[in-house]
Amino acid sequence: MTAPGEDQWLCVGRIGGAHGIKGWVRVHAFTDTPESFLDLQHWHLASGQDSTVRTPVDVIDGRMQGKGLVVRLAGIEDRTAAEGLRGQEFWVRASQLPALEEGEYYWRDLEGLQVFTEVDGTTVLLGTVDHLLETGANDVLVVAPCDGSLDKRERLIPYLPGDVVIAVEPAQQRMRVLWHPDD
Repeated sequence: MTAPGEDQWLCVGRIGGAHGIKGWVRVHAFTDTPESFLDLQHWHLASGQDSTVRTPVDVIDGRMQGKGLVVRLAGIEDRTAAEGLRGQEFWVRASQLPALEEGEYYWRDLEGLQVFTEVDGTTVLLGTVDHLLETGANDVLVVAPCDGSLDKRERLIPYLPGDVVIAVEPAQQRMRVLWHPDD
C-alpha cells in the first residue's frame, strides 16, 4: 500500500538551454539544493504546455557548473539536440523523495492546509495555504481566503515552527498558528 500522494508526480527542474557543444543542458533545479536533483532517479521529461505527457529519460552525468547545474542526457549528443530541449521539465514520482524526520514537511505537504488561529479564545479560520515563498531568513506561508475564512484577505505568515506555527496536522488538513488576523 502506498502513502497518500506517494504516486504523485512532481516537477523537479526545467531545462534552460544547451551547455557547450556535446549535448549537455543547463538545469534550473527546483530541489532544495541543485545537487540534490542528482540524487533522484527515474526522470521523465515533459513539455511545459502539457506536463501530462511524460517521456522517460536517463541522466547519464551531471555536475555543478558555477552556481548552476548541468546534466548530460542519454541520446543527446550535440548542441542542436540539447537546444531543442529548452523549456522541457523534469518530473519524478513523489515516492522518490527522501523520508523526512518527524515534524519536517515538504512544501507540497503544507499546500492546501487550512490555517487556524485563536482570537479572544475563539478559533478562527484564516484561509488555506496557497503556496510558500523562500525569503532567505525563513519560509513564508501565503494564506489565501477560502469558504468559511474570517475575511477575504490574503496573509503572509512566517513559517516558524514552535514560534508562529504551533501545530501541523496533515491528516486533518489543518495547521494552527499564533498569528493575529490584523497582522
